[in-house]
Amino acid sequence: MRATQAFFEQTGGPEVIQWREVDLPAPGPGEVLLRQEAVGLNFIDTYFRTGLYPARLPSGMGMEAAGVIEAVGEGVSAFKPGDRAGYIGSPGAYATARLIKAAELLPVPASVDSPTAAAVLLKGATVEMLAERCAPVMPGGWALVPAAAGGVGLLLVQWLTARGVRVIGTVGSAAKVAAAKEAGAEQVFLTDDADLIAKVREATGGGGVRVSYDGVGAATWQVSLNSVGRRGTIASFGNASGPVTGVALRDLATRGSLYVTRPGVYDYYKDPAEAAAGAARLWEMVTSGKLTVTVGQTYALTDAAQAHIDLEARRTTGSTLLLP
Repeated sequence: MRATQAFFEQTGGPEVIQWREVDLPAPGPGEVLLRQEAVGLNFIDTYFRTGLYPARLPSGMGMEAAGVIEAVGEGVSAFKPGDRAGYIGSPGAYATARLIKAAELLPVPASVDSPTAAAVLLKGATVEMLAERCAPVMPGGWALVPAAAGGVGLLLVQWLTARGVRVIGTVGSAAKVAAAKEAGAEQVFLTDDADLIAKVREATGGGGVRVSYDGVGAATWQVSLNSVGRRGTIASFGNASGPVTGVALRDLATRGSLYVTRPGVYDYYKDPAEAAAGAARLWEMVTSGKLTVTVGQTYALTDAAQAHIDLEARRTTGSTLLLP
């Protein structure tokens, strides 16, 4: 099968993304040939492209896609041609088709189409990890979700709300307030509001939130630090505005013996049994209607550079798809 694939030979801006045509051989032992119907765009893609996260160069682009299996290699018994599947952790997703290890695939239910799967798999697995296993909040407790109208944010607000958690969201513009509220946030404030911390404290009766699920990073670290209540947790899971550095442990003590974790979704989805259970929980949330997947924008696959520009400029809402 002939395939179009993205790659980059050096780190930098969106302009480093290149394209090539390749002829894919038959899948080898343990591999499948996946024809990709939709590719998910995620901030982690920009981290590898810029060099924030190391990649062996030249490298493929993208970590998430869903499609149909065209052929399977020797020893593959979990999948067969015609099955639908997706993945969340194998670089090289920006492609019309690819060879991939069967062990890296997750089955996609018949009731979930490929665009929905590609829009929710990585973000949804991240949300499942955060809300269910990393830093769960008891029903009735408060949580802060910076970037509540983003791809992860909208899913996280819905998931927390379904668990009975009371959510405060922050958004980058007034135009995004409605989306965060529709997802279930009780209170939504602008990220650059000078009184943001005071408003979070007021909304929580002065006690602060139990957890701040902060995927923004450097720009919102102080907000998270000052919004979490005594013995609460900051789950700093992303670097959209740059990495958090120079954390002073004394700051955690003086603010009420806070906890901080820097979770990575792949550490929660590395074990096959844990991955299967997490994915099953995700599909349950999607198919039950508790989790509505919002695709805010789509781009042609080869327009990936423009998609990166828009994502980094905060011009996107919800999930973004690249369509082969």
